[in-house]
Amino acid sequence: MKKTANKQVICQVLMEAAKTDRNIVALCSDSRGSGSFGPFADAFPEQFVETGIAEQNLVSIAAGLARCGKKSYAVSPACFLSTRSYEQCKVDVAYSNTNVKLIGISGGVSYGALGMSHHSAQDIASMSAIPNMRVYIPSDPLQTAELVKVLLKDEKPAYIRVGRNAAEPVYQEEGYSFVMDRATVVRDGSDVAIVACGEMVEPAKRAAEILEQEGISALVLDMYCVKPLDEETLVQAAQRVKAVVTVEEHGPFGGLGSMVSQVIGRTCPKTVFNLALPDAPVAAGTSREVFDYYGLNAEGIARSAKKALER
Repeated sequence: MKKTANKQVICQVLMEAAKTDRNIVALCSDSRGSGSFGPFADAFPEQFVETGIAEQNLVSIAAGLARCGKKSYAVSPACFLSTRSYEQCKVDVAYSNTNVKLIGISGGVSYGALGMSHHSAQDIASMSAIPNMRVYIPSDPLQTAELVKVLLKDEKPAYIRVGRNAAEPVYQEEGYSFVMDRATVVRDGSDVAIVACGEMVEPAKRAAEILEQEGISALVLDMYCVKPLDEETLVQAAQRVKAVVTVEEHGPFGGLGSMVSQVIGRTCPKTVFNLALPDAPVAAGTSREVFDYYGLNAEGIARSAKKALER
């Protein structure tokens, strides 16, 4: 599959489904452009709601429509959806068990130079803390498409976080098998396991290639299903290696690294090295510049894997 923004893929899948299902409704908070949902609004104006810059209203309206039998997809920047409308996500969606899929666009540091106000480096932790809220962070366009197709068939709440930029393909259509709520072993290995989610999976895959050239066998695990975390696959992977490295576009507390550390500590204790954004104001720059600065790239992941093995 070619390089495409995951948010664009979500729109494409929903547009195809909306042709035969009038209950599918997309809602935006002045975000149809940044969320790539302009085509949906144009093609299905009667199935589209624009709330303006009012994220709390966005989520409450989505929940109300779900109560009326609609399949609501609320699209908004992750930095605002996961904070400004947190109470509505908690009460109107999760606690009320409404069929609302919260699409957090431009997650992590996607907005780059716009700075900390537009970064979402705490959303994995905050959304995962809500009972009855699932959290998914797909890694590439193909996985995103398959995830949304499955979510269209269920009626449970979920938070899906995607980036702003076109995502590098991790998988090819031929031979790819998507299993809901099961992590994908991208690459097998026996020395170190690299557990990543979202757009960190692709550099994790390249890090494994770098390590292979140095005689280190790295297993790469795509944990797109952050909640419910696939503990079974994680433990199976951890039992086969000497150390585990986690990689995420998120702060150091309460995210993928914390969850993985809890599981490994409880089941098969060994070194776990967490790679994440710092607990501090993040440097300004493009996503790529920020990743390079904090070692969230293939070279940085490979270095961290070697350090983990030395402990």
